[in-house]
Amino acid sequence: MSALLANQLPLAPLAAGNLNDRAVRLYRPHFFVLIRIAAAPVLLAAAGSVLQAVSLRQLTATSSAMSLALYAVLVFAGFLLAMAGTVFSFIVMGGATRNLVTHLLWNEPVSARATYSAVHSRFAGLFGAALLMLLWLGLAMSITLVIWYIVLAMVILGSILLAQFAPMWLVVVIGVAGSLAISILALWLLFFMASRIAYVPQAMLVEGKGVFEAMSRSFSLASGNVRRLMALALFAFFASYSALMILIVPLGWFGYLNGIDLSPFDQTQRPAWYTIGYNVILQWSQLLLAPVWMLGLSLLYVDERVRHEGYDIELMAARQLSAMPELAVASPLAPALSPGPPKMPPPPMATGSVLGLK
Repeated sequence: MSALLANQLPLAPLAAGNLNDRAVRLYRPHFFVLIRIAAAPVLLAAAGSVLQAVSLRQLTATSSAMSLALYAVLVFAGFLLAMAGTVFSFIVMGGATRNLVTHLLWNEPVSARATYSAVHSRFAGLFGAALLMLLWLGLAMSITLVIWYIVLAMVILGSILLAQFAPMWLVVVIGVAGSLAISILALWLLFFMASRIAYVPQAMLVEGKGVFEAMSRSFSLASGNVRRLMALALFAFFASYSALMILIVPLGWFGYLNGIDLSPFDQTQRPAWYTIGYNVILQWSQLLLAPVWMLGLSLLYVDERVRHEGYDIELMAARQLSAMPELAVASPLAPALSPGPPKMPPPPMATGSVLGLK
């Protein structure tokens, strides 16, 4: 099956639809391994989410000052756990990237051991990169939200002024069309900024670069990938939402039959078991789709190097030519896959390897 998959995944430029298709085709035969890889950060985030939700529910219901302080601390602790799970997911994604790329290139087995071994070898660097990535994403979301709010307010104000002398149907059409256009442009801006750092873990674990070198490398590789990254994100979102609905609907029906008010405006009256069940199912749906992100970003990374650097030509040469002799100087060309974490000073190319691939 692995050999067949390797033959079905040629190194060629990927369109947005092909990216999702290949991610799913890789996901199916490695389902349980990928779930094991993604489980640790998702379970950590799930514990924080459950603790935060239950404590927040009790925070609004208690009348004791001591209990209020305790639940406030627990809410903060749950938030920290959820954030730690998010950071850990970036770190694990970096370790999984090297394993997945070696599978794509050399048909090596996908394993949790190889992933967490790669994480262990570069944990400090990956931790710093994850924090920088979160800061960048937060900045991107803030800028996008401010611009979207300002322009949307201008569109609404213009529609109100237009309504003074134009037919109402025309005002509604212009207002709705303008709002949709502004929202789409804001979404594109968000993904444009987020795409600049999409390949930081790949540059660190595959090419052996440092944190800031990896950031610069990701910026240089990210040109022209907004549409495909948006397609991957939308696919993951709708697939995750579908999985959530499949799992949450039975819980909702069971809660409704037991007299629970399912209105989103008053969640404090829901029993603890329903709150816990809802958050566990929410995290479980994210666990099911987290490997799609890992696979999709690994495929995108390989695709960007094929498009920009002739990665497929380098790999073909590496597979056909004999091993290069050991050199005392570093090659001016970046290897397809670094032999391991970078050292200081940079080591020469590994003996017996071809272009540093294996």
